[in-house]
Amino acid sequence: MTLTDLETRVHADLACLDYPAHPWVPARLHDGKTVLDVLIVGAGQGGLATAFALLREKITNILVVDRAARGEEGVWTTFARMITLRTPKHVCGPDLGIGSLTPRAWYEARFGAAAWEGLGKIPRERWQDYLNWYRHVLDLPVRNGTGVVAIEPHGTLLAATLDNGEVLLARKIVLATGIAGSGSWHIPDFIENNLPRERWGHTSETIDFQALAGKRIGVLGAGASAFDNAATALEAGAGRVQLCVRRKLLPRVNPYRWMESAGFLGQFADLPDLMRWRFMRHIFTMNQPPPPDTVARCAAFPQFSAHPGTAWTGARMEGDEIRITTPAGELAFDYVIIGAGFVLDPARRPELSAFAPFIAQWGDRFTPPPGEENATLASYPYLARSFAFTEREPGTAPGLANLHNFTFGATPSMGLSGASISGLKFGVRRLVDAISRDFFLEDAETHYLSLLRYDEHELTAASWPDGGIGEPLSKLATAAE
Repeated sequence: MTLTDLETRVHADLACLDYPAHPWVPARLHDGKTVLDVLIVGAGQGGLATAFALLREKITNILVVDRAARGEEGVWTTFARMITLRTPKHVCGPDLGIGSLTPRAWYEARFGAAAWEGLGKIPRERWQDYLNWYRHVLDLPVRNGTGVVAIEPHGTLLAATLDNGEVLLARKIVLATGIAGSGSWHIPDFIENNLPRERWGHTSETIDFQALAGKRIGVLGAGASAFDNAATALEAGAGRVQLCVRRKLLPRVNPYRWMESAGFLGQFADLPDLMRWRFMRHIFTMNQPPPPDTVARCAAFPQFSAHPGTAWTGARMEGDEIRITTPAGELAFDYVIIGAGFVLDPARRPELSAFAPFIAQWGDRFTPPPGEENATLASYPYLARSFAFTEREPGTAPGLANLHNFTFGATPSMGLSGASISGLKFGVRRLVDAISRDFFLEDAETHYLSLLRYDEHELTAASWPDGGIGEPLSKLATAAE
């Protein structure tokens, strides 16, 4: 089967499933301006899958925007530096249960069934190719080169200001902005304030690794991205790479593999707060180890070393040399790479800054039992079951009910969802069901009036031929009157 054949099959499958077939959300205007039903910020895997799910539910007045150029959305061809995805190749999610849209169907159509059988995990570039094809074959409404710089309440609507000054009005906005979409990447103050900008980089940034050939590189972080960047530097010819980890031992067990069950992925969000807290506290405490293949990339180089129990506590320039302070003494580098996670703080997101003071965190809504506290977990946004932000103080920001957080920040409230391939099929379904429910309930009076006006006759005079049994329908109707 070729890709052309597969696309024909996709369209045939969608035609077979196209019931009910007509849009049902009433159109809205505000001061003569068209109001979007849903604006999705982010055209990565979460944003695209959400758009497709909305269209399947016949919520068609939608738009997806992304500041990146087409094909460069998300992380896969920008700052992701792993060789393959970390999830198993059989993972599905964007397909929403349609076999012809699965990664496997696409991969086999492009490279052949034998290539799929011989595949370990999907290369990250191929995953982006799949997403590009997915967007193309479904003809999703995406506008690239378009960033959102502010979101503010506008009566009962939300107003999104774009980076070109345009303002879009929407009933709902979905933030599908990835791992750091509820805050920002973490850069220690002593790095940012004490080192020249050209002497350090973050794992989320573009780094000229070829320029690091022969250099002494320090990497801060224990996660997969830190190891990925260390490996990339080594493969580019770095003279020495030292990866420093605050923990005394690297995690060994990956709780994310445990979470990949239909029960947990589909139902976690409906647990009471105490159970959600306990699940996530344990998962966060376990942390996620770097993948074995990523560690092996680094270990293959004799100039690589890992240093557990070596937190960085300070930095300064001494001549042309970077000096990093640790509890075990000072380390000297030519360049440092930061892979120390992210900070949960909506005030750091331009699109959320207007709402930031009003957004409830877990610490505002839940007090854990003594001994079960976790400051990091308490800083995550406390979301409604619809992925919507909730108010810290009731009545202070009602617009938050229409602002849906489909980022990694949703994890303690909703489990793996928007920023996770593993949880995508469950998270998208819950998100879109909630949006559909809100729209129908809000417009119930309009739908009721539509029912009262409904007057499409199925049984007409033409349905009863003259002659034959009884009188023509027109005569029977007259007699009845």
